[in-house]
Amino acid sequence: MKKNTILLFFVLTSFSLCAQNKETKNADKLFESYDYVEAAKEYIALVEKGNSDAYLSKQLGDSYFYTKNTIESEKWYAKAIQSQQDAETYYRYAQMLKSNGKYAESNAQMKAFSKVAPNDQRAITFNKNPNYLLDLNAIENRFEVNKLSVNSDRSDFGAVLYEDILYFASARNESGKIYGWNDEPFLDIYQSTYKADGRYSEPIAVNELNSRFHEGPVTMNKEGSVAYFSSESFKDKLFDKDKTHKIKFGQVNLYKAIKENGKWSKITALPFNSKSYSAGNPSLDKEGKMLYFASNMPGSVGGTDIWKVKVNSDGSFGTPENLGIKINTVGDENFPFMGDDSILYFSSNGLTGFGSLDVFSVDLNTDGEPHNMGKPINTEKDDFAFSFNKDKNIGYVSSNRFGKDHIYSAIPICKAQIFIVVKNAKTGALLANSRVLILDTATTILDTQLSSNAGEVLYDLSCLKSYTIQVFKDGYVTKSFPASSKQGVITLEVALEPIDVVVTETEILLNPIYFYSNKSDITERGAVELDKLVYVMAQNSNLQIDVKSHTDSRGSDSYNLDLSERRAQSTVAYIISKGISSERISGKGYGESIPKIDCQNNCTELEFALNRRSEFMIRNK
Repeated sequence: MKKNTILLFFVLTSFSLCAQNKETKNADKLFESYDYVEAAKEYIALVEKGNSDAYLSKQLGDSYFYTKNTIESEKWYAKAIQSQQDAETYYRYAQMLKSNGKYAESNAQMKAFSKVAPNDQRAITFNKNPNYLLDLNAIENRFEVNKLSVNSDRSDFGAVLYEDILYFASARNESGKIYGWNDEPFLDIYQSTYKADGRYSEPIAVNELNSRFHEGPVTMNKEGSVAYFSSESFKDKLFDKDKTHKIKFGQVNLYKAIKENGKWSKITALPFNSKSYSAGNPSLDKEGKMLYFASNMPGSVGGTDIWKVKVNSDGSFGTPENLGIKINTVGDENFPFMGDDSILYFSSNGLTGFGSLDVFSVDLNTDGEPHNMGKPINTEKDDFAFSFNKDKNIGYVSSNRFGKDHIYSAIPICKAQIFIVVKNAKTGALLANSRVLILDTATTILDTQLSSNAGEVLYDLSCLKSYTIQVFKDGYVTKSFPASSKQGVITLEVALEPIDVVVTETEILLNPIYFYSNKSDITERGAVELDKLVYVMAQNSNLQIDVKSHTDSRGSDSYNLDLSERRAQSTVAYIISKGISSERISGKGYGESIPKIDCQNNCTELEFALNRRSEFMIRNK
């Protein structure tokens, strides 16, 4: 990623030019002015004239480091370290090797860096876990990452979605002035509409927020009425201008804008801006009460740190606070984004990562440690400016993984599991070898498992879908219930009722089953009684059953006879479906001819319901 997008043009610390001489004076002047593209050309010209001292090699390594030409930077750092160098040169060389996927060589340079600067926190962290790559590669992949259609041929980054509008920074304005740092036009803020089909409209510039210098990224409150954005002093004269078509490095500060009648206006600088340091890349929390940003202001741990400042109800601001050494390192931390769930996302090249900038997350509610978000969010290159829209379930990350800074969608991969524990409802004992089925909405059986000795079953499911779980065990009433999957593991405890049925030579003490009016479907309560009957028949092979089904007195005689026959057959079919031979069960409908309660047409609703039944008679072979 180009340096302007790492720090959004934050002022760097002074550069050592102790080896400066007349020969390198012009190149050094360009370097000091952050015009790294032209500086590299001047240094190369000197090399081609036969000048190959270590100072030139280091300056070329740094020039390409800042423009993120990792191949050339690695090449020239390799030449520079043939002579003794300062600690930061070894560290930068290690980072370039890592960015080029050369982890073993990178580790060797980190060891060299550690010898020169053993007390540097980066050296201490490396020495604690030099095999960090194994841990990083073990991080679970949680996102599917794809390049967005809104990208241009220039740098695009810092995307954040509010409602249906995607805001981001872009250098696509070819009519604008050229920035000497990376030879691209200055950045502007753009917006694109996120459509229902997942596509994006053609981006347009947010002209009210743009000047001829750098602007972006942007954040705003949930109402969309107040925005905060980074700007190279938004038309203030805090910049330097040379005599060519190129503009030199300027100061980055934070600004506030109010939306009125659909337009951004009343642009004001935040009170803690300064000409002596930069503040940028803002992110407002969901309540609009805390503004997070990156700055190299006094009190920073490293190059740039993550800070926060309270936004008061009257529009004033509190005192900026550094987020501390758990988050900030001696390297650079930048691009904070505060999620709706108090998870702070940010980028760092000081924490352990795959290379250059990586995206990290930290739960501010628990004051925990930052976690690397793993691949494919992170790569060996610069990965930064992660944001997430919870309502749309879509995130964005910026990266130069294929050369240019571009914006990528980050869609969560939903991995759902249902963990089922089967128990005895009366004793609480765990039930091993219970048969557990999972069915989709079309009642297709997707999988069947037997519970373990601990009564446990674990299913991997598609996310955000509906299922039916059925649990069977001999001697227990079958249980069936709906379940919906979501991200993560859902734990369900299933308590099966043991079947206690008294069997005599002539009778099973079994309740009738009842039906809804004008229906022949087996109800949930009816299924419980039938499961008891199935269990008894499975345990007593000589038992044969006759099913007698009945209706209430409403409707014609012929209709009720037909309805009762359907009830008899649905009862028989259920029992057969549980594995009982069809030769052992028969059914017949009797219409309304044998009421349980002979109340004619003066029945109460309860009396009508008691007449809508199937009863059972035992026959021995």
